[in-house]
Order: sequence, then C-alpha cells, then structure tokens
Amino acid sequence: MITSGSNQHIALLRTLHTPKGRAEHGAFLIEGPHLLEAALDARLTPPLIVYDPAHLERGPTGRRLLGRIEEARIAGAQTFDAAPTAIERASDTRTPQGVVASIAIADLAPERLRAQRRGRMRPILLMLDAISDPGNLGTILRSALAADVDEVLLGPGCADPYAPKVVRAGSGAHFHLPVRADLTWRAIGELLGGAPTIQQTLLTEADAHTPYDRLDLTQRTALIVGNEAHGASPEAARLATARIGIPMWNKVESLNAAIAASVVVFEAARQRRAREAHDAER
Repeated sequence: MITSGSNQHIALLRTLHTPKGRAEHGAFLIEGPHLLEAALDARLTPPLIVYDPAHLERGPTGRRLLGRIEEARIAGAQTFDAAPTAIERASDTRTPQGVVASIAIADLAPERLRAQRRGRMRPILLMLDAISDPGNLGTILRSALAADVDEVLLGPGCADPYAPKVVRAGSGAHFHLPVRADLTWRAIGELLGGAPTIQQTLLTEADAHTPYDRLDLTQRTALIVGNEAHGASPEAARLATARIGIPMWNKVESLNAAIAASVVVFEAARQRRAREAHDAER
C-alpha cells in the first residue's frame, strides 16, 4: 500500500495538475468513480490507477469499480492501493473520492475518436473563441457530446481542455468527443475549407438580429461561440457568414457562454431529429 505523499506514483499524478506535467507525460488526471468508470466504458486502459479500497468499499458503485480496477490491471494498467493521505496528495479536489488515475492524451486523438463515431452525419462543428473559464469549457464539451456535435475546435485563449477542472466539468465527454486544441485562427480557417463542405459559419452575439432558431442547422454548420465578457475576436468574426442571437426577455442582456452554446447546439439536435423523423415518414 502507498502511504507516503512523496511516493513516485503520487508525485507523477501531482505533475498532471499542471500543463507542463501533462505535456511531459502525455497524460491527464481523472478523479472519482464516475470518471474512471466512464473511461473504462470507453475501452480506455489508464496507465496508472491509485485507489483507496476502504473508501470504495463504502458504496455499491465503489465495490463494482474495485472489480473493474482489477480488470484494468490485467489489461495493462499499473494499479496501487493507497492510504487516504496519499490519495489526497494526488487529488486536485478538496474532497477526494477514493480513486485517482491518469489517461493517455494520445488515446483521445481526434482521428481515433472520429473513427469510433463513424456511421452518421453530424452537421455541427463547434469553434470556441477565448473560452478561458475551465468550468465553462468543460460544460460546453459535455453539452456538445450530448447534442452530438461533430467536433470542437479550440481557438486562441481557450482553457487547456485537459486541466482537471475542465475534465471534471466535462463528465466523460473527453472520452468520446473529438477536440482539437491550441489552434490558431489560420489553422481553423484551413480546417473549415476541408470536407465535408461548410455551408454556413455562424457567430453567436448578444445583439444579433437573427434568432438562432430561424436558420437551418441541419446543414453543415460551423458555430463560433466567443468569450461572454469580450465577445468574439476580430479573427473569429471575420470567418462568420452570419450572426445569430438568443432572444431574451426581462432585459437580460447576455448568457453565460456555456449556456449559450448549449442552447444553440441542442436546437441543432432538435432540428436534426425532426428532419430524420420527417425523412423516415416519406
């Protein structure tokens, strides 16, 4: 059992709290039974799992996870039981949940995740402009997966998608949703020129005159969501072919970026379901 907070495996997990550590080890941190189960459900084998058996034994989810940790060990994961003090040292949260692990970033390469999601056309490509708050970014990724967005492109000024707070807010979205990070606007423009052809590039703006639900979002669409405090950057705005807004009552001027993004991508999902139902009836 690992009892020391200075143990080499605990020290490695602590380095994943920082961008430098994540880059050095090519991995990021996940915490808690929910995220570990989500990773295992996605058929990922964490390189390292450190867990407190006594903590996990307290509930049915934790007891089930103990068996899955053993399966992960057989599949090649390094697994170590640890004292609560060691788990706390490795954790990024104030209240550790009994298990901390690493996930290889290479296992979530966009090309690999895209290959796993083949089989249907996903019309929405989501582009984020300076979404710097980790909680907002993670929430957007979770909504994007739930609304079946094709891919997310992170422009300049966005938070690190593999930072612990983003991963927690994403609640497992990272394991299925292709995300391209650290992109310049030039690189994003080049991606927009690829196949399938983008038919419209929409920029969300608080004062835009066109309501978001007036446009056809079943066609191939690039959606730009900018920083709620400063709006879109000039580089992002230049890519837009139209601007859309979310009509609001009671003198509310704007929405949190994560809420605004969620509203629009779920409208796109609603339109797609309606189109698929209509096509099925023909």
